[in-house]
Amino acid sequence: MNIIFAGTPEFAAQSLDAIIQAGHHVAMVLTQPDRPAGRGMSLHASPVKQLAERHGLPVYQPLTLKTGEAQARLQDVGADIMVVAAYGLILPKAVLDLPVHGCINIHASLLPRWRGAAPIQRAILAGDQETGITIMQMDEGLDTGAMLSQHGLAIEGGDTAQTLHDRLALLGAEAACLALDKLSRGPWAGQIQDDERSCYAPKLSKAEARLDWTRPAIELERAVRAYNPFPVAQASYKGETWRIWRAVFSSEGAGLPGQIQKADHDGLRVSCGACGEGSLIIKELQKSGGRRLPVDQFLRGNPVQEGDCFDA
Repeated sequence: MNIIFAGTPEFAAQSLDAIIQAGHHVAMVLTQPDRPAGRGMSLHASPVKQLAERHGLPVYQPLTLKTGEAQARLQDVGADIMVVAAYGLILPKAVLDLPVHGCINIHASLLPRWRGAAPIQRAILAGDQETGITIMQMDEGLDTGAMLSQHGLAIEGGDTAQTLHDRLALLGAEAACLALDKLSRGPWAGQIQDDERSCYAPKLSKAEARLDWTRPAIELERAVRAYNPFPVAQASYKGETWRIWRAVFSSEGAGLPGQIQKADHDGLRVSCGACGEGSLIIKELQKSGGRRLPVDQFLRGNPVQEGDCFDA
């Protein structure tokens, strides 16, 4: 089949690589325009573009797909199918209808749960035990198309957004190749989603990463994992913002919300919840302008007094 691949970050690059390695013909790669990054803010190509260029694939980086010029460029490819993974641009109906078999999306959740931009993080925050990959036929809605296949994956107790992302990226690559193999043999009727079971996964914001010590400790432990590596959980101590990279839940401990019960090489034990709902044991953190450090190294240069409280 003649394939257009549309994607931008590393999650998508994993699928593109698998599709190439499987011997499928990728006629064009769509990805977001190069963006400024790093201290010098020089333009950087997306992981998908870098991979495509290594394989000598044609790359197209329009600002939008809503113009006649962009749509004509895609039409000239004569694609049988478009595979989309975390592309970042809206596909208008005119584009969805161009390929013979339409457009399929590699989505990192078990739809209809967690439609939207941040399904991996929202699944961790909610305490879900399972997530996965859904291959779906795209329509004009937000992740509302018919489901072609689903592939489950357990969420492990220590999973961060990064570790879960990496495992889902591999699973998505495998699922995409399986879907292309099946579609190459003929039409595939998908399963209609049950909208009543749907929930939305909004994009993460930096503002929500500030820990609220009045919440139960189990919720804050999930937040630390969900916000790693972005936007990273934050707390303020004596007016200074600390980034919290790793923490574990303990059912023990009672005290004021945000009160430091213990500070040693095992961690900072912080009381959580309005009614003493466990504690969060901080294991790795970072001072503003400093490096990520295990708690024992952090405390050597940043003494903490037991009984003190994090700022409200």
